[in-house]
Amino acid sequence: MDEEQLLNVWDYERAAEERLDPASFGYFAGGANDEWTLRENLAAFRRWVLRPRMLVDVSEITTAITVLGTELSLPVLVAPTAFQRMAHPEGEVAMARGAAAAGTVMCLSTLATATIEDVAEGTRWFQLYWSPDRGVVRDMIERALAAGHRAIVVTVDLPVLGRRERDFRTGFELPEDVAVPAFVALAEQGSVTPSQINSVVDRSLTWRDLEWLRSLSSLPILVKGLLTAEDAALAVEAGVDGVVVSNHGGRQLDGVAASLDALPEVVEAVGGRAEVLMDGGIRRGTDVVKALALGAKAVLVGRAPLWGLAVGGAEGVQRVLELLRDEFELALALCGCSSPAEVTRAHIGLVQNDA
Repeated sequence: MDEEQLLNVWDYERAAEERLDPASFGYFAGGANDEWTLRENLAAFRRWVLRPRMLVDVSEITTAITVLGTELSLPVLVAPTAFQRMAHPEGEVAMARGAAAAGTVMCLSTLATATIEDVAEGTRWFQLYWSPDRGVVRDMIERALAAGHRAIVVTVDLPVLGRRERDFRTGFELPEDVAVPAFVALAEQGSVTPSQINSVVDRSLTWRDLEWLRSLSSLPILVKGLLTAEDAALAVEAGVDGVVVSNHGGRQLDGVAASLDALPEVVEAVGGRAEVLMDGGIRRGTDVVKALALGAKAVLVGRAPLWGLAVGGAEGVQRVLELLRDEFELALALCGCSSPAEVTRAHIGLVQNDA
């Protein structure tokens, strides 16, 4: 199928599956254990319905928004995802180019298959997996600073890697010719397996460690992977600038809440003291509206731009993000909102069960 015939994220996913080998596609698409939470991330958006308002002037609409001081063309950022050169030879370099062309932020994963310095286009945030060796952490942060990254995103829901049974079935491991240069302990091991990832992530990390991280730079710090009001309160007390409500795309602890369902309690606990973002299950522009209505400032998408990368490189990434922007703009107009700032809790409601 020609890329011009791909009309939405679902089309791109099917096209990506045709292009990728089963192990690579399974790694990107799969979740933990029974993949219940993976499915819940999608199902949650079906439990909420939009409540459009009529006879509102929507002759002029903007999808632009400012997140942590950065102006974006839409409230959709590219989430950090590992091993992108399994999807396309240019990997993260092409992802950054596509995100820049669409006018949004790309979050570069610690488990990137390109160097921090190679990924140089557009506005970038650096996602951190915390090594037991603080010298490694310091080096990565200093390199991210030198490369012009605008924020640090600390992923906190991976003290150990979730059990991803699709990967066991396919025998997934990172091909020997695909390196992970930022994480030295992995870069030196050649091929990478899930068990090796477990060996290079610090299991002893606590909220107190964020104080040391803050001492390394003045960049905004976000913590990614929160699902409860209790942790949201602790994050704010630790002085973070933003939180990302996330269950790691259903890839860590199976059986936890969908990110969208956890969003309201986190928003309430944060109480405007930090910016709240969310990821998990975003496939349509209407999903973005629902997330904003429940209190998110913006969303991150991981799999959607990956499918674009697999199908068309940087141009595929740009196309997927522009599809989401077009859908979001249309949804704004039909809800009676002329900008993301006008989306409120009044624009969303739970599906009414007749039973």
